Amino acid sequence: MQKVDLGVVIGLLEDDEIGQCRETKANVIPADYIRAFEQINSDANQYAVIFEINGEPIGCLQITFIPGLSRLGSLRGQIEGVRFSRDFRGKGYGSEMIAWAITKCLDRGCRVLQLTSDKTRENAIQFYEGLGFVRSHEGFKLTLASVLE
Repeated sequence: MQKVDLGVVIGLLEDDEIGQCRETKANVIPADYIRAFEQINSDANQYAVIFEINGEPIGCLQITFIPGLSRLGSLRGQIEGVRFSRDFRGKGYGSEMIAWAITKCLDRGCRVLQLTSDKTRENAIQFYEGLGFVRSHEGFKLTLASVLE
């Protein structure tokens, strides 16, 4: 992914009910997105990608490779920011994107691949379960901006 692709990714992230409340689609890309892109792009344990068909963006995702001591020192892959264009949902492209991510993680030597999905994204949860992902843990998040206020 290149810096010029940020607008495409932001558009994909914003293109649903949850994303509309969390993302900012503007004529000028906010500095926080640029900073995050530069950090991702300069880190060998981060991989952000846009998927296209005939030059048209259809989806995006980010993989973070996390070294850990648990599971005998396993490397794990964490998939984040998975989005599919509304026009291409339900056509099998999402399965291809996740299959690609699984291959990337296997190539890096990951023993575990994990992801989270908002509990309100029932279709996404069914999609991941259909691909073999298992609800194995209960996740927790703390929005740190609210702690600082």
